[in-house]
Amino acid sequence: MTPSHTHRVLRTVGTGALAFALTALVGGIWTGLLAVNLAASPAIPWAVVVMGALLWALWRYLGGAWAPRSTSAVRRRSLRARSLPPQALAWALTAGLLSIVALAGLWIVLYQIARLPARALPDYSSYPLVTIALVLVMASLVNGVVEEALFRGYFQGILEPQVGGGVAILITLLVMAPEHALTQGFVWPTAIFYLAVDSMLGVTAYLTQSVLPGIVIHSVGLLIFFTLVWPGDMIRQVVGHFDATLWFWLHAAQVVVFAALAILAFIRLARETKALRMVGAPANQLPNRLLT
Repeated sequence: MTPSHTHRVLRTVGTGALAFALTALVGGIWTGLLAVNLAASPAIPWAVVVMGALLWALWRYLGGAWAPRSTSAVRRRSLRARSLPPQALAWALTAGLLSIVALAGLWIVLYQIARLPARALPDYSSYPLVTIALVLVMASLVNGVVEEALFRGYFQGILEPQVGGGVAILITLLVMAPEHALTQGFVWPTAIFYLAVDSMLGVTAYLTQSVLPGIVIHSVGLLIFFTLVWPGDMIRQVVGHFDATLWFWLHAAQVVVFAALAILAFIRLARETKALRMVGAPANQLPNRLLT
């Protein structure tokens, strides 16, 4: 193994470890802030404001702001917060939203064919509606922004030139698996669900060479699951071999139909963004304008 190859391997491993650790740290900070806020002053959602400021600062730093200036350009490229042509962005969001509908059906189907404990969601019924809404939005943003920036931006981005898009997506989702296991448990239905989720988001980042559509898809998807999908787990019944209900089959059809539509949208997206994946593409095809 040559010194340059060893350096690339160490850099890749270090980036993956950093992504894993920083994601856990940010999640822990948000959990701690929220717990203190809800215990002390639930009518004033100050934790949302504080977390929003921290999230903005992290985004800016990962995108190249502030010292050390010697790493600024590398951080900006690594984040992959590139703007997209409107048509490509539209197809990316369409593919992602269709995938979310399919994934919602997949969760319900998997939940009903396996005896899983209901996802433990906090009981917000005693808190003001405004606080609940802001907390759910921020929780969705924290996960969406941090995971996309660190895993699909920094980590997958460093892997793609070395091993190709498909292998990079696979490695990224395997590195993320322990994080899902720690927070969600890792019985086989959960593993299948998060394999599908991470594959979809990884493909989006690879095809667009940007984390921006993934952040939108990830955050919107979490908000939908927080409000519409996971709360229903408490009343869902496990089905046997011969007692599947009409709703079960409707959700199974939802998975098939919307997954097929999502695949067609991803195929169109791949055509729209082919230039973005060309080696040596001109600078004007790979804009790096960050959100401000």
